Amino acid sequence: MASTFAAWIRSPAARDYFFSTHFWGPVANWGLPLAALADLSKNEEMISGTMTTALASYSAVFMRFAWRVQPRNYLLFACHTTNMLAQSTQLARFANYHYFGGKEKRAEAAIPGVKQVVSA
Repeated sequence: MASTFAAWIRSPAARDYFFSTHFWGPVANWGLPLAALADLSKNEEMISGTMTTALASYSAVFMRFAWRVQPRNYLLFACHTTNMLAQSTQLARFANYHYFGGKEKRAEAAIPGVKQVVSA
């Protein structure tokens, strides 16, 4: 298997692939899911529900595109799958914080024993 890959990497077909937009488009696009993955550990107050929904929807559309285009672009598909999963996780964190009591739990944890009033 390794020798087959080594032979392919030296072939004109490999050169054509690595110098095409079929390769460089997805590579450039990996900035979105990498940023989303880095943001998973940040404070929920910083999450924009509107932007997160837009990015998850964008990735869902382009996941389908990457699957339907011929030849299939697996690199683009993996990029948008990763981004959609990361954005969906961010959206769940946003909903939990703003709508399911996460904000109140954080306020109570800040000063134990003292009930804080949280304005909406």
